Amino acid sequence: MNAESLLVSASINIGLALLILTLFSVLRKQPSNAPIYYARRLSQHHHVSFHPRFFPWRLLPSVEWVSSALRVTEAEILDNCGLDVYVFVRLFKFGTNFFMVCSVVGLLVLLPLNYKAGGKGSPRYSMDSFTISNISSGSNWLWVHCSCLYFLSCYGLYLLYKEYDNILHKRIHQLHRMRHEPNQFTVLVREIPLCEEHKAQDCCVDHFFSKYHPHSYQSYQILYDGRDLERLLKEAISVSRKIGNLKHHSPNRRNGRNFYLSDSSKYDADIEQFNEILQELLRNIRHLQSKDLLQEKELPVAFVTFKSRWGAALAAQSQQHSDPLLWITEMAPEPRDVVWNNLAIPYRFLPLRKFWFYIAASLLTIFFTVPVAAVQGIAKFEQLAKWFLPAMAIKLIPGLSSIVTGYLPSAILNCFVYTVPFAMIQMSKLAGYISRSKKDIKVCNMVFYFLVANVFFLSLLSGSLLDQIGESFIHPKDFPSRLASAVSAQADFFMTYILTNGLSGFSLEILQPGLLIWDTIKSHTWDRGKKKRPYLYSLPYYRTIPYISLCILIGMVYAVVSPVLLLFLVGYFFLGYVVFINQIHDVYISTYETCGQYWPYIHHYIIIAIAIMQITMIGLFGLKSKPAASFATIPLLLFTLLFNEYCKIRFFPTFCHWSVKDAMELDELDEKSGAMDANLRNATDAYCPPCLRPPDFEDVESSSLEPLISSRYNNHYLGTASTGDWKPSA
Repeated sequence: MNAESLLVSASINIGLALLILTLFSVLRKQPSNAPIYYARRLSQHHHVSFHPRFFPWRLLPSVEWVSSALRVTEAEILDNCGLDVYVFVRLFKFGTNFFMVCSVVGLLVLLPLNYKAGGKGSPRYSMDSFTISNISSGSNWLWVHCSCLYFLSCYGLYLLYKEYDNILHKRIHQLHRMRHEPNQFTVLVREIPLCEEHKAQDCCVDHFFSKYHPHSYQSYQILYDGRDLERLLKEAISVSRKIGNLKHHSPNRRNGRNFYLSDSSKYDADIEQFNEILQELLRNIRHLQSKDLLQEKELPVAFVTFKSRWGAALAAQSQQHSDPLLWITEMAPEPRDVVWNNLAIPYRFLPLRKFWFYIAASLLTIFFTVPVAAVQGIAKFEQLAKWFLPAMAIKLIPGLSSIVTGYLPSAILNCFVYTVPFAMIQMSKLAGYISRSKKDIKVCNMVFYFLVANVFFLSLLSGSLLDQIGESFIHPKDFPSRLASAVSAQADFFMTYILTNGLSGFSLEILQPGLLIWDTIKSHTWDRGKKKRPYLYSLPYYRTIPYISLCILIGMVYAVVSPVLLLFLVGYFFLGYVVFINQIHDVYISTYETCGQYWPYIHHYIIIAIAIMQITMIGLFGLKSKPAASFATIPLLLFTLLFNEYCKIRFFPTFCHWSVKDAMELDELDEKSGAMDANLRNATDAYCPPCLRPPDFEDVESSSLEPLISSRYNNHYLGTASTGDWKPSA
């Protein structure tokens, strides 16, 4: 790719980003779009004020949302959104801090060195003249690159250590703040044996924990196979919604007295019929919830509540039986985090289900090698045209070849890869994870490795093969060295990838075009005239963290090889930070809180990135006939691996287990404040399974998430009073 193609790609992406962000700044001022752009605020019953009348300033774009996002502090994020969101924000901060320093080193030291000290005679208009490829083989200037590699690696490890230590302390503080949460007193118990005397698991739980945990055991909640009940509950909710729709569209309500008697009678008859169906469903639900029928559907799973966190921690982190496949315990997830249906899966089947999940993910990875290779074929259009002569016609149209090679490959690749997290999250249902947080973390892992394999390594491999395939057949002995040069050869492609993923991706993230289209269709069809409710979604960790981590990997690998790419990364992380702070503050809600358990995985991803950077430089120094520099880099790689092992010993256990010391301190704090009894009552009632909860259909359509959008003089939507008033910026 030449400089012209890169400039075309940058121009298209910057133009699209400016257009989308301009459109967002206008649409967010319209009251009808508040359920999309202020969903979190509305769900918390905060007023969002709009001017009552239409004024031209509503159609004027502004950047006030950027300054509003920059004013949000990390303390506010931690207090209002939790530690998981804080960890996500710190990932952007890490990228910004690291690549700012990399940019200073790269632009002030490496880039002038690559351009001036080059001995290859690269064309002035080529991007290769600014990369390490321009340095002559055996040149002593390569020691400057080796020194920069040492500096940047050590700086990255220093930032990682600081972040890990900071988040560890934040995790302990967050556990103190969440000491009222029921999961701190509750243990999930699986593989409960059948009581031979009563032929049930119910009494067995009480006997076991009363005997072996007599001083700390409080109560238990056995679980049941509630598929029949859940089916009836869904039917009852569906019928209740139909009744609500009929009442909403009834002639009585719409036209006052101006209606035909026959129409009114028809609506009344339909409502009466559905009411009879609903009452019959409720009778069936109450019948299935009777004790005798429930006992027949008991599962070998229970939530056991303890009188103290100390007792729960000891029970969850110790083996309860000599047979390790009986009385399996772990700390319970938050009640809102539990995937109830997966608790019915027998524990001994879980390894097999996870195996099939890994097989499905591997097949998906293999399947995506085809579009990734095709994308590289487009990116290497000059070489492809030699073998496929009809492609030469593209050159006849001025500027089209620059669009095809500069913008099209990264755009197509991003479109293909965008679907991967959603496919992975669907396949994760095979694995049977008991909580949404565990499922999201595992999918986050799988998506990251998919991106590393397909987007990074396969792009390098397919690009180098298409570029050098002719010479490799003629000189097969040179194939390894040609493959080793793939990193520097593919720098321009990854520049366009980061441009597209960052500018277009983040811009579409904040615009939410899918929701806009859906809301427009719904508001003008079946939901016409109804009160709008906010579109509530949780922050998609499994989708965003892997993409950001991949960009960190690309940036680290090219920090020494091609410093020009660092400029794009600084812009990538700044725009991403502003966009997601806005989304976190106004749009996304928290559906679970793991107290920072994402960070050990993020730490692992960045360690992989640093190790790949060092391995790449070892190969490049060898390719540049500087074996001394290659051998000098090996101790740095070993130090990185040892640092990672130290962090596993120093930090990781605290993220996996709950120390007895911290549990005891929180218990003592509750005893002194008198909050222990209230916390225990809350924990005892928190894990009632959905099939045992009393059905509530009084307010299916207008739930507690009633929108609250008001103007100074009139209400666009109706709602209850709330604390806090906020007005969107002009």
